[in-house]
Amino acid sequence: MMWLTWRQFRAQTIAAAAALAVAAIALAATGPHLTSLYATSGIPACHAHGDCGRLASDFVSQLKAGTAYALLFYIGIGLMFLAPAIIGVFWGAPLVTREIEAGTFRLAWGQSVTRTRWLAVKLCLIGLAAMAAAGLLSLMITWWASPIDRTIGIAGGSRATAFYRLDPLLFAARGITPVGYAAFAFALGVTAGVLIRRTLPAMAVTLAVFALVQIAMPSWIRPHLITPVRTAVALNTANINGLMIGNNNSMTVIGGVNEPGAWVLSNQTITQAGHVFTGPPTAACQSQTASFQACQASLGRLHLRQLLTYQPASRYWAFQWYETAIFLVLAVVLAGFCFWRIRRRRLS
Repeated sequence: MMWLTWRQFRAQTIAAAAALAVAAIALAATGPHLTSLYATSGIPACHAHGDCGRLASDFVSQLKAGTAYALLFYIGIGLMFLAPAIIGVFWGAPLVTREIEAGTFRLAWGQSVTRTRWLAVKLCLIGLAAMAAAGLLSLMITWWASPIDRTIGIAGGSRATAFYRLDPLLFAARGITPVGYAAFAFALGVTAGVLIRRTLPAMAVTLAVFALVQIAMPSWIRPHLITPVRTAVALNTANINGLMIGNNNSMTVIGGVNEPGAWVLSNQTITQAGHVFTGPPTAACQSQTASFQACQASLGRLHLRQLLTYQPASRYWAFQWYETAIFLVLAVVLAGFCFWRIRRRRLS
């Protein structure tokens, strides 16, 4: 049974190995130079002289000017989002439907191979191969992109060199979460094939459902896997990131965030009574002749507070493990459903 599974799956194995080899060559050829550029940029030791923001911006501009590094960076993110989807669509969905459409499952079940063993061997071998492929790709891209990941938060205003890894775009493309996504996408594809029993519709459903999951996870689920930190402090008027005055005599003030690498979920300016500050704007902020410093001083006299809800950067690996575990559990549940369905229902 294992030999037969290998024979059926060897084309996908060769394609995946070739893709990983190409990625490894490209990343190995450019990675050392990228690391050298980062080391000589002055960013690793920037706290001694306090110009981290300028050095980070210069480093990012240098990479954009070279185009190759910026292009590889975004290609890497795209690959990590596409790889699990490709696994689900081209590895998972056809796994059972191909046997059903060709009628070869009857031959397998007519021999000494039971339905349970037939599916178990396929799921285990190909599922583990999918997880290994996603894990290797993530390992290579995470290593290659680490100098850029370190710099993004600093260039965006962070005061520390902590990774900006909780960013929703980067999180699912780094670390161990791609392994969980690959396992889930594969099991999702197999489940769609078992239920629909036609290859192309199963592939389409797998892609659509997995895309919805990738959208829903960072938007609605991930922020609440761990209870966010909620803090209220006096508004630092010297660190205001945004100030807007509306036509209806309203005013919005956005304070700066001094939580390096944090994933900020909400940032509100509130009054002493605890209500969201909406104005009216002070006379100094409305005046055409008054300076911005005068506007800041007038806001300081209002004794506003900043209400911040965020996930600290220190929780990065906790989120990685939680999210990976969630998708591995979902994969096991879907696999269990496939076993039940194949054992209890007629597929012919």
